[in-house]
Amino acid sequence: MKQHNKRSFAAGHLLAATTFLSAIYLPTALAETIVNNIYSEKGLAGTMSQTQADNRTYTSEARFGWNNRRIILNESLKLDEQGRILAFETRGQSAFGAKIKESYMWESGHAKWRNDDEQGSTRVNDPQFYVPKNSTLAIENALTRYMIKNDLHKTDVLPHGKVTFTKLDTVQLGNEQVHLYAKSGLSMTPDFAWYDQAGNYFAQSWGGMYVIRDGFSKAQFEQLKARQLEAEQAYLEDLAEQLTEYHPRLLLDKVNVFDVDTGTMLKGQQVLIEQGKIVQVAPTIKLNKQVATVNGQGKTLIPGLWDMHGHLSKNTGILNIATGVTSVRDMGNEHQNLMEIQSLFDTGKVLGTRVYRAGFMDQYSENSAGLSVKTLTEALEMVDFFADNGYVQIKLYSSIDPKWVKPIAERAHSRGLRLSGHIPAFMTAEQAVHAGYNEIQHINMLFLNFLAGEEVDTRTKQRFSLIGEKAADMPMTSEQMGVFIKLLADKNVVIDPTVSTFRSLLMSKNKQIDQEFAEIAPHLPPNFVRSLKGAQMQVEEEHQSAYQNSGEALLKMVKILYDAGVPMVAGTDSVPGFTLLRELELYTLAGIPAAEVLKLATIDSARLMGVAHQTGSVSEGKVADLILVDGDPGQDIKALRKLSLVIKGTQVFKPEAIFEQIGIAPFTKASRIVL
Repeated sequence: MKQHNKRSFAAGHLLAATTFLSAIYLPTALAETIVNNIYSEKGLAGTMSQTQADNRTYTSEARFGWNNRRIILNESLKLDEQGRILAFETRGQSAFGAKIKESYMWESGHAKWRNDDEQGSTRVNDPQFYVPKNSTLAIENALTRYMIKNDLHKTDVLPHGKVTFTKLDTVQLGNEQVHLYAKSGLSMTPDFAWYDQAGNYFAQSWGGMYVIRDGFSKAQFEQLKARQLEAEQAYLEDLAEQLTEYHPRLLLDKVNVFDVDTGTMLKGQQVLIEQGKIVQVAPTIKLNKQVATVNGQGKTLIPGLWDMHGHLSKNTGILNIATGVTSVRDMGNEHQNLMEIQSLFDTGKVLGTRVYRAGFMDQYSENSAGLSVKTLTEALEMVDFFADNGYVQIKLYSSIDPKWVKPIAERAHSRGLRLSGHIPAFMTAEQAVHAGYNEIQHINMLFLNFLAGEEVDTRTKQRFSLIGEKAADMPMTSEQMGVFIKLLADKNVVIDPTVSTFRSLLMSKNKQIDQEFAEIAPHLPPNFVRSLKGAQMQVEEEHQSAYQNSGEALLKMVKILYDAGVPMVAGTDSVPGFTLLRELELYTLAGIPAAEVLKLATIDSARLMGVAHQTGSVSEGKVADLILVDGDPGQDIKALRKLSLVIKGTQVFKPEAIFEQIGIAPFTKASRIVL
C-alpha cells in the first residue's frame, strides 16, 4: 500500500483520492465542453469532461485510475439564474469498486439530500450550495464561479459548515490567465488548485500525479506546480510559526516517567532538558539557572511515537505532531520531494517529525505504482542510488519480477540496506524471506502466503478480496502455519501489519462510520467524518459476514506473531497520527500488553533504524523527543489520545492549539509552561 491524507485504501488512499477528485472534476461556463487530463508517471491516467447544455444545466464524466484503482463518475447539475444549486445527481464507483449514488434537490424553501450512507433535509429560504460526500467536479466548480462572481470569501454550505476561498497567486499561461486558490473549512488541511478567469478548474499538483487542462503542456504545468508549492509552503510556515514554542531549557516537574525498555514506571520524577537533550532524570534536580517549568503531576512522560509506515507530504507533520508522533519512516516518495520535506521538518520551518527514508521501487507494468524500473540493471542501480543518499532500506512493490528479489537483496545487503516490501505477484512470502526479505509490509501478505501462492496475480484487487473472503476460515494453528511463523521468527523478519488500514478496507459498512475512527469521530471535522462513512469495497451480500470475520482474523494473526517472537513495528499507511493510535490500540485488543505495545512503538523502532543510542526512550543523553500524556498509557493505551505536550528537541507543541487550528476538538487541555 502506498500512502496520504486520510484513511488508507491500499495504494493511495481513497481519502486522498477523494480529495484529489474533489479538485479535478470541474465544468466550464464559457465553452460547451471542457476536458482536463490527469497524468501519472506512465502518461495519461484518465480524463474528465463536462458539457454545458445551457447557462443552468451541466453534465460531467470522469474516468481515471492508478495501480488497479479506477474512479468512475457521471454527474448532472441544475443551477438557478444566480448560479446556485437546484438539483444534482451523481453515480459511479469509488477506487475500490464501491458504488456511488448521491442526489440533492432544493425546491420551495426545502433542501434534501441522499446517498448510500446518509440522507437529510432542512428548510432554507434560498438555494444553497451542497457539499457531496463523494466529491464531484461540477458542484465545486459551480461554487467557485459563484463565489468569484459575487466577490465572496466565505459561504455556508449544506449539510453543515463553511467554505473559505482565498486567492493566493495569478499567472499568465499563454492566452489563459489562471489563479491559485486555497479552499479550506471542509477537511483538516486546505486544498490548493488553479482556476481560470471564470472560476473553472484548470490545474493541480497532487502527489505523484497531476492534472491540467487539455491543450496545455507538462512544461506549463511545471510552471504552475512551482508556484503552487511556494504558496502551500508559505501557508505551512506561517502555521508552524504560530504553533511552535522554543525552550532551550525545560524542566518537567513531578512527572511519572515510563521506562519503555523494562515496562516500569518511575513516579514523581524531575526531567531536565537542555538544548534539546535530556540531561538528567531524578527525583530532585539541583538547578543553577532559571528554567521554564511544566507541572507534570498526574501525567506520564514517554518517548515520542514512531510511525513506521508513512508517506510524507509537507502537511502530514501537522497531524503527526498533534498526536505524539515524532519520528516517521517514509515508505515511498519521490527523492527530491522527500529531501525537501525532511529539510523543512528538521529546520522547524514546517511542523514535522524526524524522517527516516526507505527507497521505493516497482517494476514498470500496467499495474506498477510509480518510481518504476524496467530492467534488473536499473533496479540494482536504484539500490546504489538509495545507499549513496542515506536511505535506511529498500521497499519493493507488487510488480517486481520474483527472479529479481535475490539479486536486489544481495545488492541491498552489501550496501548496508535492509530489504522489505509487498510480496511480488506470483511469489510467496516464504520464498521472499528465503530470497532475502528482512521485513514484510502489510498483514495481508502473510495470509496470501497460503491463499494465493504462485498462481494468483496479487497486483490486482485480489490481494484484498481473497483476504476478505477467505482469511477467517484459514487454519491459524495448522502445521504449515506453524512452520511459516517459525521461519519468520528464526530469520528475525519484521512485520509491519498496518492492521487498522486493512480493517477499514474490509470491515467498513454502508451508513456507518468506519469503526477504526468511530470513537474519535465526535472530535473530527463534520465533513471529514462524512468521508469515513460507508463501505470502501464493493462486497457482495454473500461475502459480507466473511469480510467482517476476516477483519477480526487479522488481530488473531498479530497475537500469533507476538507469541512466536516475530518482531513487529507499528505503521499507518493512512490518516497520519490517528491511525497510529488506533493501530496501537488494536494490538492491545489482540492481547499484547500495553507496555509491550509502547515498547514496539518507541525503542524497538529506534533500534530497527539504528538510532536507539540517540532516541527512543526517556534516558539521559538522548534527544528529547517526548510526549506528556494525561494518564497512564502503560495501563490504558487509549490515554495516548490525551496529550498535553509534545516535545521535539528544543521545539515544544501544544496539541490543543494545533487541533483547534485545523478544526478538531481537543482531547485534553495543554500543560502550562511557566517561565
